[in-house]
Amino acid sequence: MEAVLRDAPLGQIIRLLTRNRYFQYPEEKPGFKLPEPWIQLMNENNNGKEKEEGESDELTVKQSHDSGTTNNPDEARLEAGEEQDITIKRTYSMPIVPQRTKEGAILVDWYYTDDAENPHNWSNVKRALLATIICLYTFVVYTTSAIYTSSEQAIMAKFGVSELLATLGLSLYVLGYGTGPLIFSPLSEIPIIGRNPVYIITMFLFVIISIPTALVGNFPGLMVLRFLQGFFGSPCLASGGASIGDMYSFLSLPYAMMAWVSAAYCGPALGPLISGFAVPAESWRWSLYESLWASAPVFLIMFFFLPETSSATILLRRAQRLRKIYNDKRFMSQSEIDQRHLRLSAIAVDALIKPLEITIKDPAVLFVQIYTAIIYGIYYSFFEVFPLVYPVYYNMNLGQIGLVFLCIMVSCLLGVAIYFSYLYFWANPRIVKLGFPVQEQRLVPALPASFGPTIGLFLFAWTARASIHWIVPTIGIAIYGAACFVVMQCIFIYVPLSYPKYAASLFAANDFFRSALACGSVLFAHPLFNNLGVARGVSLLGGLSVIGIVGIFLLYLYGSRLRALSKFAISTEAIE
Repeated sequence: MEAVLRDAPLGQIIRLLTRNRYFQYPEEKPGFKLPEPWIQLMNENNNGKEKEEGESDELTVKQSHDSGTTNNPDEARLEAGEEQDITIKRTYSMPIVPQRTKEGAILVDWYYTDDAENPHNWSNVKRALLATIICLYTFVVYTTSAIYTSSEQAIMAKFGVSELLATLGLSLYVLGYGTGPLIFSPLSEIPIIGRNPVYIITMFLFVIISIPTALVGNFPGLMVLRFLQGFFGSPCLASGGASIGDMYSFLSLPYAMMAWVSAAYCGPALGPLISGFAVPAESWRWSLYESLWASAPVFLIMFFFLPETSSATILLRRAQRLRKIYNDKRFMSQSEIDQRHLRLSAIAVDALIKPLEITIKDPAVLFVQIYTAIIYGIYYSFFEVFPLVYPVYYNMNLGQIGLVFLCIMVSCLLGVAIYFSYLYFWANPRIVKLGFPVQEQRLVPALPASFGPTIGLFLFAWTARASIHWIVPTIGIAIYGAACFVVMQCIFIYVPLSYPKYAASLFAANDFFRSALACGSVLFAHPLFNNLGVARGVSLLGGLSVIGIVGIFLLYLYGSRLRALSKFAISTEAIE
């Protein structure tokens, strides 16, 4: 627990104020001694024996991974050499021999194979605690998007705006958390910054902005603040998965990712339930008060207990401490060597241009972006039909409509059970026995699941009427939700497997594409259903979801050929 508090923002502030007197790192404590291989390397004369042929500042990825570190944590966790070790508990402790560059720099690495500072060596309890915090963070941000919908009718009356303008409060929030990761996700990948500063600063601003959002007295101001809320709440949406990936090995990662995706998936669905009873009883502001009451405690938990998870950042800070303690400038981390000449323009290229370039040039990525955008757009526009069905046909009030959204949680649990069973009983045992298959094997559960959205939507479309019990269309919602969860889970694993070097940026680009379409879908949903009616309007959504059935099967059958033509993807052999 001391290490958690030390590396959390509060612990780092205490260290700064006390000049590192409290919450010290191992090398700062009296009696600390570097492992013997490190001491021998330090004592070697700078003009000592020549390094073996082929060594350079740019150490190979394999060298970095053999010693337990890499410049790209997303890529590291996908390397089979490291991942094969996850079936064996690291109960041994062996010193890791540090590398030395031809300029004489000592490459700072983990001290031992079971180094407690390495996120992959953290205890299960510690990792579960931190994953829970990230999931709570993600859940609050996503819930705040749809928690607003219960207030739309009252906002129309308060400010005298149309229904279309009132829905801007939701669509602008979604647009905000779609654009934010394009900036914040690349920043969190820069080792000298790390993930925590981005999380803490933006979440603090999210909480602060939530105060005037709940108190604002004019409609334009409310819309601007809703956009800023989404913008500053966005880092968890792309980087949250990267933080979980920092801690979990390849076979364990899908299980942890299920929890994170579940938090993101259930958030928009449970927002109307949380505010559905309070808004009619009090006022439209109560939905926005509730987002403040939920986000402030989560920020405090993050401030007290969320440590840095990026290995590159942890090793960079270790190198800085060793230089200071031993007064030896030879100590350098891999990221410092790689980024010694880094310029802002290079960051901008990697952050903004590269994901767009991959999306345009790589057919597999283009499909993933379009497909997830369609799923997400249907997901948000589908929710807009609920107030046109349950109050009209089944005489439900706002609170009862919110209860209907509980079926999304049920569908999420059903999706988790299906995907968990696939991993536990089929995928992971085969990987342990036979090694890593081609990446397209991760899409196997999505093949039957791709029919689910179409079935669920058509079932809802043609049974949502007063003559049929409300449970029947609600079952359609559950089928739709469970199938979407499984499909999205498969895609979110497929992308980092195929494009590990660009995974974080591609997730940010994916978040932008799907959020942009969701933003538009919220706005066209009401005219769609008003003009076509519930049955035809939802049937149109069901027809669009057929694209996903064809697309998933094409990606499964021809994905390996498409990746073979791509200069951005890695082959199966690269991770075996």
